Amino acid sequence: MQQINYFFQNLHSILGGHPWFVFFLIGTGLFFTIYLKFPQIRYFKHAIKIVKGKFDKKTDKGDTSHFQALTTALSGTVGTGNIAGVAFAIFMGGPAALFWMLVTAFFGMCTKFVEVTLSHKYRDFDEKGMVAGGPMYYMKKRLNLNLKNGKIIKTGKWLGIFFAAATILSSFGSGSMPQINSITDSVLATFGIDRIITGAVLAVLLGFVIIGGIKRIAKVTERLVPGMALIYLIGALAVIITNYQNIIPSFGAVFSNIFSGQAAVGGFLGASFAFMFNQGVNRGLFSNEAGQGSAPIAHAAAKAHEPVSEGLVAILEPFIDTIIICTITGLVLLSSGVWNEKFDNQFSNTDVIVFADTYNGDLKEDQKAISNHLLNESLLPLFSGELEIVEGEIQNELTIIHARSIAENIKVYVEEELYSGNVIVEDGKIENGEEDVIFQGESLLHSAPLTAKAFTRSFFGEWGKYIVSIGLLLFAFSTAISWSYYGDRSVTFLFGAKYVVYYRLLYVIGFFFAGFTDTTIIWNLSLLTVVFMAIPNLFGILLLHREVRSTIKNYWVKFKEENPDVKIPEKVS
Repeated sequence: MQQINYFFQNLHSILGGHPWFVFFLIGTGLFFTIYLKFPQIRYFKHAIKIVKGKFDKKTDKGDTSHFQALTTALSGTVGTGNIAGVAFAIFMGGPAALFWMLVTAFFGMCTKFVEVTLSHKYRDFDEKGMVAGGPMYYMKKRLNLNLKNGKIIKTGKWLGIFFAAATILSSFGSGSMPQINSITDSVLATFGIDRIITGAVLAVLLGFVIIGGIKRIAKVTERLVPGMALIYLIGALAVIITNYQNIIPSFGAVFSNIFSGQAAVGGFLGASFAFMFNQGVNRGLFSNEAGQGSAPIAHAAAKAHEPVSEGLVAILEPFIDTIIICTITGLVLLSSGVWNEKFDNQFSNTDVIVFADTYNGDLKEDQKAISNHLLNESLLPLFSGELEIVEGEIQNELTIIHARSIAENIKVYVEEELYSGNVIVEDGKIENGEEDVIFQGESLLHSAPLTAKAFTRSFFGEWGKYIVSIGLLLFAFSTAISWSYYGDRSVTFLFGAKYVVYYRLLYVIGFFFAGFTDTTIIWNLSLLTVVFMAIPNLFGILLLHREVRSTIKNYWVKFKEENPDVKIPEKVS
């Protein structure tokens, strides 16, 4: 498992984890923001009116309303990225990583506007009469290469095939696996319910929902999304209000280090600017999926006579998902003070590093040395050999890192009993032998457990963690529902609608098994699948930038003709 995890990490460092992808993602949003003159600001109010159905027509074709398309797409984005993803970004890069998540969301509002407009414009209907849309369809129809001799090379078709295949993979890597993994972890920690039981129950529920297709999915999400957002908001505001004296310092922490990186604070060992920036942008994309090309698949199903109108609806997604919900989560984590505190927890072996020497977490030079090692800037000597354990106590003189922090008060167990014996370590990594040895101690937390801990710092007390568990369950389960639709539309594009039933069965099975698979590996896989979708989609919308602008212009001309008394945010010649 560790070798698989290393492979995912190395591949991600070349693709999504490399600065070129970060600049490509933000650069695309920045380009369209300037090219289209800040549509995410100018068209915002108009987008709200469209969602309310003010300009709907009875002749509009599609499977869902504007609101249902928005809630379906939101249910695909509002999930672990909002609860666990924000916590992971701050855990990795410090408070300023939240700022770069918000920057990604602002430009992502424009990116999503563009990708949804194109996907809705070139949608199809499958052999069962259901809408089939998404970036793979505009790629197939508009990105072919025309040669001077009149010959057409179907490059768009192959690009669409690659995107659709990546979407199917991503439906497991982004939509299914990390969602159920976060749910089972949270339910186990909060209620003590075994991961397998939670996974089995939710897998059955998932199967009942997705077998009904987009119409049943839309009916579920339009009720689920507002309700789950309200529950989460109540718990979050309770933490922020209880710790009101930390609100201004929290904003200061977010904005004070946006260009300098985060110094060591408490258990947090520091992060460089490049690392912090990268984490913020990547987690921002994972949260709102702007540029990834997933949400356009849901929006393509919306009833609309103009593709631009549905593109305008999509502007609201990153705003709700990241700018509102992720900001609230970030304030909860920072105002409660849990982001750099160490808590007693069971160690994940993939998050453990055993150093050959001893280091003092209170010394700045030791903090810097460990931080540089974690950032791969200058490596420290790793321990290889046997750890000698007596009554749960490690006898060797060395330092153990867990969750990017120096672990303290470590105890070693086997089947809940203090362990005595030896544990093999190879190049700083624990190699479990015949006995299932468990390391437990104090270290930083990340992902959903960190957010759950923050929610206990309010007048709700320990009840706060139940809000996170319930919220995470609803958020993540709704995400899995939506991503099943993204995957089945991709299966339709590649193989035809008759094969969708086999995909859904495989999706539910994968959902179940991911409930008790290593969290770190799942997160690293999900980051990879995001990149596999985003790259062809970003290239595609950039190539069609002129068509996007002309399509928007024609929309406003027609809109003004049909609604002469309505004031519009666009000059129409």
